[in-house]
Amino acid sequence: MLRHSVARIGGKVAITTSRSALGRTASKNNTRAFTLRTTPLLSKTQSWAPTDEADIERVTIKAMIHELKEDQESTINKTVPWFLDNMPPAYFRQVGYSTRLDHVKAITSLRGADMEMSLSMKSVTADDRRVVTFISPSNQPGLILSQLASLPSYSDRSLSRVQIYTSNDNSMCLNMYTYGEGLSGGAEINPVEIAGPILSYAEKVQNGEFSNVTSPTHPSPHSMFEKKNLLEYMHNCTSSYLKLSDTRRFLLQRELFDKVSGGEGVAIRIEPFSPSSSDGVADGDGLDSYQTLSEHPLYWIDMAIANSIPQYSLEHSARVLKISNFDIIRSHLDNVKDGENGTVTLLRLLVQPQGDDVPSEEKWDQLERNLKRQKWLDPVTTDLVSKYSWLGIRRSEIITAMASLMHPIMGVKNPVAYSKNNILATVINKKYVQISSDIADLLIKRFNPKKPLSDSDFEAQANEIREHIGKDVVDRNANELLNKMVDILGHMLRTNLFLEDRYALGFRMDPAIMEDVGYVPYGLFFVHGRRFNGYHVRFRDIARGGMRLVTPLTEEQLSLESGRQYAECYNLAFAQQLKNKDIPEGGSKCVCLIDTVDVSPLAKNFIMRKSVKAFTDSILDLIVDTEETRELVVDKFGQSEVLYLGPDEQVISDDIDWIVKRAAKRGYGTPPAFMSSKPKAGINHKEYGVTSEGVNVFLEVALNQVLKIDPRKDEFTVKITGGPDGDVAGNEMKILIREYGDNVKIVGVCDHSGSAEDPNGLNHAELMRLFEAAECISNFDKSKLSSQGDLHLVDTEEGVRMRNTMHNRVEADAFIPAGGRPATMDGTNYGQFLKEDGTPSAPLIVEGANLFVTQEARDKLFEEAGVIIVKDSSANKCGVICSSYEICAAMLMTEQEFFDNKEAVVADVLVKLKEFAQTEAELLFREYNNYPGSLPEHSSTISETINRATDAVREALVDQPLDDFMPLVRNHLPKTMADLAFDRLHDRVPAAYIRSAIASSLASKIVYSEGVNFVRSQPEATLSSIAIKYIEMEKEINVLMTGLEGTDMNKEQKEKIMGLLKKGGVRTGLGIF
Repeated sequence: MLRHSVARIGGKVAITTSRSALGRTASKNNTRAFTLRTTPLLSKTQSWAPTDEADIERVTIKAMIHELKEDQESTINKTVPWFLDNMPPAYFRQVGYSTRLDHVKAITSLRGADMEMSLSMKSVTADDRRVVTFISPSNQPGLILSQLASLPSYSDRSLSRVQIYTSNDNSMCLNMYTYGEGLSGGAEINPVEIAGPILSYAEKVQNGEFSNVTSPTHPSPHSMFEKKNLLEYMHNCTSSYLKLSDTRRFLLQRELFDKVSGGEGVAIRIEPFSPSSSDGVADGDGLDSYQTLSEHPLYWIDMAIANSIPQYSLEHSARVLKISNFDIIRSHLDNVKDGENGTVTLLRLLVQPQGDDVPSEEKWDQLERNLKRQKWLDPVTTDLVSKYSWLGIRRSEIITAMASLMHPIMGVKNPVAYSKNNILATVINKKYVQISSDIADLLIKRFNPKKPLSDSDFEAQANEIREHIGKDVVDRNANELLNKMVDILGHMLRTNLFLEDRYALGFRMDPAIMEDVGYVPYGLFFVHGRRFNGYHVRFRDIARGGMRLVTPLTEEQLSLESGRQYAECYNLAFAQQLKNKDIPEGGSKCVCLIDTVDVSPLAKNFIMRKSVKAFTDSILDLIVDTEETRELVVDKFGQSEVLYLGPDEQVISDDIDWIVKRAAKRGYGTPPAFMSSKPKAGINHKEYGVTSEGVNVFLEVALNQVLKIDPRKDEFTVKITGGPDGDVAGNEMKILIREYGDNVKIVGVCDHSGSAEDPNGLNHAELMRLFEAAECISNFDKSKLSSQGDLHLVDTEEGVRMRNTMHNRVEADAFIPAGGRPATMDGTNYGQFLKEDGTPSAPLIVEGANLFVTQEARDKLFEEAGVIIVKDSSANKCGVICSSYEICAAMLMTEQEFFDNKEAVVADVLVKLKEFAQTEAELLFREYNNYPGSLPEHSSTISETINRATDAVREALVDQPLDDFMPLVRNHLPKTMADLAFDRLHDRVPAAYIRSAIASSLASKIVYSEGVNFVRSQPEATLSSIAIKYIEMEKEINVLMTGLEGTDMNKEQKEKIMGLLKKGGVRTGLGIF
């Protein structure tokens, strides 16, 4: 007898046959592609037997159909009772009848095949949701993770509900993953009609009916459970969540939602499994029979995860539970809208510990910490702990963070041997991972807030590890890396490791750990998080600088950027230090390198926004002074720190808003000052063109001084990198056209999308159309080009080549790099800027973008071709001055007060910016014309001289009364701001900031008035006293000049004497010549 069953194997239908005779089961099964057997079954032809192939086929088909029907009916008769007896009550309550029928059909098919197979089904609900169902033989460890990995990707919807059911006999697992929201409460469905049991239970809670019930735990009365408030909350829930939720669970999850709403946190509640709750609704949903079959207890874990991708939340939680040796028996996932903060994902997981031991309280605490961290853990960390489960999440995170921190340090020595992948592979190699673990343990012990390791004990244990490395690690590269990890611990001053709700792992480092960087910065922060690493470098205690997000397109680019990330951050911060010479804050910079390789645009934006939050919140962990940080952050630095951030590449207004609100919530002293360019209480750099206003001042002075071109009278040509939609580039085009009209010909513009070139000048109106519409250069209307013009797009190799070489090829009087990556022009390619005869394609460069030209390239272009370059620290300094004024406004004025007076304040700021640019430009070319050296050298000398004087004066002011110097601060402030709020200065501004404001104002005043050599010639020991005496002597000279004005002296003689007093009176009075 032949028995047949049908299964889908490898995408093909196959028929499995098993032969038996007279009730004897065949000893062998055979699976093969279906083939009809045409050989007659009998050796003799009988009259009743089929005689031709058609008859044979017809009879065979009928026989097979009959046999399949019998088998199927038999299977159904066994499957349906089993299904009704073993599927948990929650399944029947939460899954519709028609869907249950589909499930029974699928299960029957699997059971009829008599093979242990899994099956997946896709379906669409009546309200257009997508449902993917997996039916598997049993709930094996890692099953959910493997299913999540195989789920389809929907661009227009996210995972909205998960239902995981295990049969009571543990022989089958049925998991449903639903995409799309379906109907919410509100106009479509009345929550009162579908959530009556929840409202009734909530009323009982409010009446205190469960106050004496200890098991299971019921929520306590709260205003959130009042009917009006609960209905308002229900309008943000899906209909399925309202209909199918257990009443007690719904209110408990409402409590968890409240803890994370509006934020980024994770709230968790863990309780033992209880067969039923006292309100009469089954909490275990029939799992008491499952519990009877098992030797181990069950536990419910409820989680509320704010503003996360639901599928990732479940996947990460499942991974943490697997690592922690817990099986997921059942799971439910629902999403609740959370206003502008997106959604809160609500997870309910029934888990069972593996192994024989009942989890200890310490293990539960550790599991809760790890589940809270799952949202923020880097995949590299979870992969490591999956490989070596004994490491645990904390040590794995430390090791991966140190490997990332080492890349820019060690990669400088040998980029190949110490590539990003090689460093990680070495420190987690099975030969060395125990040593890496020991180093992680040493960090934990050194910064354990309950009993931190003393410095002497730390040194002793560090030396033991070094001895172990020296004795047992033969490989030179591994030896160096492991020793460097120990060095990192010795230079670590703070960590947020022990803060329970941290978003990433942050270190406050002694900057000396970063080798061979030249001038050692004042401070260094490093943050390692999910898919990102970030550095913050600053050169003074009080410093400000922008946050830059770098998102490479390929793995190769990501590795390359990782190796130079710190160098980029350092160089940008140092450039900022040079350009911040006129303001109280020193230079700083954040560079956050984010892995967005091979993700969708939507996912990329999500990852970037999360990285900004994790990075800035980790910085706050290490600088705010709160009860929590005093208790849990061991401080080896011993000083409070104040940081001021600003937006840079790819930081958006939503980031700025979140950072300011978060700083306030975390207890930062002046939250509005923590981040500049706030949409309402800030000065939008792009809207007002603040950086470009300064760039253009330097351009005009340089054209007059170097090329003898008066742009207000003479024609000139300019080429620009950066598009019309860019901050600096777009505004520079606007200012050029505004100030010089037809005199200026913009002959070349390129950005990420392409390049537009026209030797007759690009059409001004068309450029301004693109600027106003915030469109890139690829949208330039080709009909507006002259016959000699052309538009190159990056959708072809030739277009990319033309875009990448525009700044070298196109000839112009001046080149303004106002966009582009650092080091675009360096010591290896600077020659491409020169024409065949060795002359430059532009004799003047005004650096609107930071670090576009390296110092080596600047030197060679000047030495070989006489190119005059206005360095970035001079040319684009007005952006940072504007941001500094925003910090002042944030400390001195309320947000509403600033908003009410914004136009007047901005107008005053623009006047100040142009004054600062004009004053330095005049000094810069005066120094260049009178002393040897290139323009960049003189620019750096001016900055370094002012900064040296600032540092000296600031130190001298620590014990000085400040009243005599306050006019300097008032004069530094924009007029409207000073008139409205100067009298609040001492009450609202930290004393250290006031001292820095006095010092920078005095130092820049002296250098701009007297020249560089006046300050450089002064000994370090007397510089501060001379600077302070300068103010006193200036007052005396002003008194003399006022007296002179009242004399009857000849007007011409009077003006000459007053001019001499003004230019050299103070210097003469001090006896310095």
